[in-house]
Amino acid sequence: MSQAWDNDKIIRVDMTAQTVSIEDYWQDRKLLGGRALSAKILLEQCDPTCDPLGPDNVLVLAPGTMSGTSAPTSGRISMGCKSPLTGGIKEANAGGNPGQDLIKLGYRAVIVTGQPADMEKRWGLKISADTVELVAADEYKGMWNYACCEKLFADQPKSASAISIGPAGEMMLKGASIACTDSDRARRPARQAARGGVGAVMGSKCLKWVLIDPGKTSLRRPADRKGFARYMKQFSKDYLGSRHNNFKYGTSAVVPTANMLHTFPWKNRTEGRNPHFEGLDGAKINASFETRGGEMHNCMTGCIVKCSNIVHDKDGNYKTSALEFETLTLLGSCCDINNWEDVADLDRLCDELGLDTIETGAAIAVYMDSGGMAWGDAEGAKKLLSEEIANGTELGRNIGNGALSIGTVRKHHRIPVAKGQGMPAWDPRPLKATGITYASSAMGADHTAGLVIDPQISGEAAAVASQEIQIINAICDSTGFCMFLGPSITKPDSFTPRFLARRSPASRSPPSVGNVWSTNGRLTIALASPPLTTIWRHVCARKGSDPITRSCSTSQAKSSPWSRCANRRPRNSTPSRPLANSVAGAGGLHCFPVRPPRYLGLILRLEAWYQSLYFSHACQNSAKYSPTVPTRVFSGCGRCTIRRLISQRPSINT
Repeated sequence: MSQAWDNDKIIRVDMTAQTVSIEDYWQDRKLLGGRALSAKILLEQCDPTCDPLGPDNVLVLAPGTMSGTSAPTSGRISMGCKSPLTGGIKEANAGGNPGQDLIKLGYRAVIVTGQPADMEKRWGLKISADTVELVAADEYKGMWNYACCEKLFADQPKSASAISIGPAGEMMLKGASIACTDSDRARRPARQAARGGVGAVMGSKCLKWVLIDPGKTSLRRPADRKGFARYMKQFSKDYLGSRHNNFKYGTSAVVPTANMLHTFPWKNRTEGRNPHFEGLDGAKINASFETRGGEMHNCMTGCIVKCSNIVHDKDGNYKTSALEFETLTLLGSCCDINNWEDVADLDRLCDELGLDTIETGAAIAVYMDSGGMAWGDAEGAKKLLSEEIANGTELGRNIGNGALSIGTVRKHHRIPVAKGQGMPAWDPRPLKATGITYASSAMGADHTAGLVIDPQISGEAAAVASQEIQIINAICDSTGFCMFLGPSITKPDSFTPRFLARRSPASRSPPSVGNVWSTNGRLTIALASPPLTTIWRHVCARKGSDPITRSCSTSQAKSSPWSRCANRRPRNSTPSRPLANSVAGAGGLHCFPVRPPRYLGLILRLEAWYQSLYFSHACQNSAKYSPTVPTRVFSGCGRCTIRRLISQRPSINT
């Protein structure tokens, strides 16, 4: 009897040859989805030394493994590629309905390769139950995202969803995002896979949009329907009864707390507190619902968190969604723009143009800090977006290419980036564990890679906390679950066995290290692990071998400037003493003091191995890969960086 996912496919789009092919999905990768799947594909198919905006880069659009099911808040989609911003592997994910619609049709990934000979043309990809075709889309060239999707949906059924890029992506600006339409009837392109310049890579393929129509295709059915439904009902009940209040009013409600913790950066991070934070408090946004309309809603079908807000203007007309904490911080406080309505305007412009609000806000803050514009000039900031960036002027391109770009051009001394990517709102100075994430993760300065909001953590505990949350986030990015469900390492695993096979999780034998997908010919998953404190196995690359059974010559390992640290077993590595330096390298290999089974550690190790391949060919001393933050330098060996970070007590005003 066939099981779920036995007949899944992948869509391969060759933009050079202008062809589309449908291939069978790999049977030995059933448990890989989202970020894990894109990391595996990139490791195998993308040259790590390639030009990120050239034909050799590979763009992977991959829903999580549980997307398209009835599991709550599980429909996210990941966009993976080599980042033009960081120069390394990157994943950005988004909510909305495209991920669910794609996998309901049985497609586990869309892999886009090559580059058209004529870069002035635009193309669209239509996906339905009947056909997959690449079509000319020149009439959409240069269109802003909202107008593009409105035109695209004009003759489409209400079941369709879309993925698109704005003018920033078409211009291949390094801060460009990829938009996904949400679950509302209007199907607005308000859900952004934003970080790392993934939109620029889609633009380099001249792919303007992907239209997905699942028609009347039903949700993916679990093998153990009763068990799956029973657990899903109990999980939802427990979440709504206990943890839901944490995100009841969205992330914008965090502003006062962040300001109290000195992680609400003001004026390009010269201060950790904003004296005018009340003007950006999310409580004001929620209060506007009563008089203007707007509400909290679910960005994708089946979401029980409903953390996204819909913001209306003074006349009661839709303005933007969602106005989140990161946007309020980077486009607001960091630029000394202290009115949430101005930030809402900037957020809408970023969504229209297809720009990461974090990177764009960081860039504008650097521009203001260097004397290019007065602090708090909201109207000037709007013109930067609507005129300079939209028209592709020199200034607009420098801003659109991110904080490092504009800071380098203006020769400014304060450029808050890590691995070339702008710092998120959560500041690494008071939050040491989060700083370790920024320094050690292949994602660079990305709070979604592993955020720890605890200023009291430092020393070895900070490294362990960063490591554990990086694993949890990697699981969520791969399964399609939202981080706001508040998962533990084992929580997502409770859904998967009930979905795949009629086996109780308790009855499973522990997966072997050599083959975690198959034990005695039977499908086994590897999300659940014993308590972290009882396991101690360093999962790292030995000299001459790849951590994922992929071979590598000893000479290759030795050639990497990171191999000295990445391939060395940490000193004093005993089960009773977790090491602060157990997370290796800015671009190096990660070395975990736990034995996360392959599905847990797989994503981070794949990404780290890809990074090590890239950095073996990169200039170690290049300014691009040694960006600075105030009073900190994220450069050189990641282990040494972590030692410097954790050796100091959390500082507030430095």
